[in-house]
Amino acid sequence: MALSAQEPAGVVEEHTELLRAMLEDQFAAHTRRLTELTVYARLPGHGGYEPQALETLAAAARQGIADTAQALRRMTDGSYGVCERCGEPIPLGRLKALPHARYCAPCQRHQT
Repeated sequence: MALSAQEPAGVVEEHTELLRAMLEDQFAAHTRRLTELTVYARLPGHGGYEPQALETLAAAARQGIADTAQALRRMTDGSYGVCERCGEPIPLGRLKALPHARYCAPCQRHQT
């Protein structure tokens, strides 16, 4: 893993347990939300939601589950915290703000 000028080696590794806990909390929250939305979709009146709004919210919850699961897999295989585009470490501040980040901020701008 290459070093960035912003952080010394091992910074992300030192915070792995905190980041893992954040990801696990996010995974649980997205899962609870998807379950809740699925129940609403089956209720008469859809729990006060428009059907299209329910589908949009459910899609966002499913994406959140997928993003978090991928980040947890990257932690397991040792590639977590490394930008998938340039191979540089993703700054700890970005990972704390967006624990499932796959790209550093400059590379993310090029992805969209």
